[in-house]
Amino acid sequence: MNKTISKGVSSARLERAQEIASNPSAYKVCECCDSIVGANSVTCSNCHGYRFDTSQTRVVDQAIFLGTRKQTSVTSSDLV
Repeated sequence: MNKTISKGVSSARLERAQEIASNPSAYKVCECCDSIVGANSVTCSNCHGYRFDTSQTRVVDQAIFLGTRKQTSVTSSDLV
């Protein structure tokens, strides 16, 4: 992996991305905010969107993209 890409990326983020990429049928990508959610989700937990891309290729690509960069989104734990 390129050191520039992995600089500042947590190992937990990379592990989670690997977990998602190894079982893409269990996930889908929100078409509104590009978050990855569980396949059984009705709405996105981040933006409450309801349109999803269930393509396994899209899930793997998004997991790799998100897993190899620093987190930029605000989560509920950031607001506490």
